[in-house]
Amino acid sequence: MAAAKLQNARRKFVEKAGKELIKQLLDDLLDDGVVNDGQKDSILEDNSTTADRARDLIDVVKKKGDKASEIFITHLEVRDKVLCTELGLSSAQPAQLAAEPKVEQKWSTKLIPTTEDFWREELNNRDIYPSDRNAISNRVALLITNINFTDEKKNRNGADKDEQNMENLMMGLGYKVVKHRDLTAKAIDDALKQFSKHPYLKETDSVFVVLMSHGKRGRVLGVDCTTERPDEFPIDNIYKHLGPENCPALLNKPKIIIIQACRGGEKGAALVRDGACPALVTDDADEEYIEDDNLHVVIKEKDFSSLLSCTPDAVSYRDTIDGSFLIKYIVEVFNTFAHKDHIEELFRRVKLRFEDFCPGNKRQMPSTNRSTMTKHFYFFPGL
Repeated sequence: MAAAKLQNARRKFVEKAGKELIKQLLDDLLDDGVVNDGQKDSILEDNSTTADRARDLIDVVKKKGDKASEIFITHLEVRDKVLCTELGLSSAQPAQLAAEPKVEQKWSTKLIPTTEDFWREELNNRDIYPSDRNAISNRVALLITNINFTDEKKNRNGADKDEQNMENLMMGLGYKVVKHRDLTAKAIDDALKQFSKHPYLKETDSVFVVLMSHGKRGRVLGVDCTTERPDEFPIDNIYKHLGPENCPALLNKPKIIIIQACRGGEKGAALVRDGACPALVTDDADEEYIEDDNLHVVIKEKDFSSLLSCTPDAVSYRDTIDGSFLIKYIVEVFNTFAHKDHIEELFRRVKLRFEDFCPGNKRQMPSTNRSTMTKHFYFFPGL
């Protein structure tokens, strides 16, 4: 049975297992006699990529039968409970291992730096976006935070903490931060247009855009929003301004978007609620193709990865002192895993963090939206 479970989880394990996890599992399995020194060395040295090592490892263990597979699953659960849960594996461990306490996830308060070896190994991986030292040194990010509104009842108490946390995180990831506060919808649009012309974009490997305010579906609210006078920025404009048609410098480069804002008025648990107008606006992705004067065809919206703070029509929650749950969990996850995980995996871990926070009674669930990345993107913090 355990070997069959590994077979079912094989594809996802190959995709998501990191280099450090594979080394840790090999050490565990060597200690337990599941693999010998020759097999361990072969898995590490005869495979050129992390995915190949993961594939070789799980195949070797699976062929040894259920007992070996049970031991593997037990160690995987201890080493990376999040991944083990996603793979649908549960430990059927031997008696001597059953007494070993489960390890609770410990969140790092600082960014863990990536290793030189990991970066150099991934440089040759065709499945990731290129990221050399020069590109990393030219990273630039846009941070827009609306805190104080014309209607003071809409003021977002605690959002200054979000602004500080996100600025510190992006700087730690190597981004020079262009920061704005308390903008109208027009000013948000103008800030994005100006950012799309930033001189660093030609050299950077990626951009990071964070927009935090009140909102509704398809819209983020400017600071002049009142009941009588809408002040709404269309989220679609982010993709238009940073897409290849208006920002060719970012062609084929990852564009990471985080939006902390409500997408409607459905209530969850009773904390502090972001949100405003109940009207709905669709935000379907534009699937048309464009063509330039040289007859070179590109897709209008490509290489984006976006995380919105909640699902459509729902609200987001914010502590009036410590800031929003989304930003708090993003910082925790990125600090702990950005040195080895790509952006889509980091976003998945953020969503799972919400699930762990309140199992069975979901207050809020972030939503990945309009993801058009064709490769994996790693931040390589600390290089």
